[in-house]
Amino acid sequence: MNKGIMESVKDKMVGSIKGTGEVLNAAVDTVSGTLVTTIKGTGAVGTALTSTVSDVLRGAIMGTAQVGGDVGAAAKGGVVGVLKGTKEVGAETIDTVSVSARTLIKSAAEVGGDIGTVARNTVEGAISGAKQVGLNVEEAASAAATGAIKGAGEVSQQAVQQARYAVTGVIAGVKVVLKEPFK
Repeated sequence: MNKGIMESVKDKMVGSIKGTGEVLNAAVDTVSGTLVTTIKGTGAVGTALTSTVSDVLRGAIMGTAQVGGDVGAAAKGGVVGVLKGTKEVGAETIDTVSVSARTLIKSAAEVGGDIGTVARNTVEGAISGAKQVGLNVEEAASAAATGAIKGAGEVSQQAVQQARYAVTGVIAGVKVVLKEPFK
């Protein structure tokens, strides 16, 4: 984990939310901007990209929680930000969505966020972001839901139940299909 990136994003989120009171757009802008700068600067791909995405999202959740902001809105904005940022540098994939969801759930659990709300908002963010960058919306929703359940599996069995309940069915007009196994 890169403490520098995570702390930097956390601080940007704190400043932005304190300045505007707005969480969703702060997350989209901070996450996408940081990813573009970092990926262009390091050429991160594969595992390095996954690690960078995780650090950036963790920072967004931590910063939001620090100022008492809506962690669910940060999760939604975070996924949109990841898709926009990675598209700008040609690295957007469905795998990135799954990794994002997994990280968001684990980070939300760390700060006492509502797992169900964060899971659902993560899927909504994946749908919105996929539409914006031209990815398959159903695949993105599915990847987010599956990633959320994987992340919840690293938290507790109760978290898995909350996440599964929250991401099952139709979200934002898209039927969400879970891809098993969740290991």
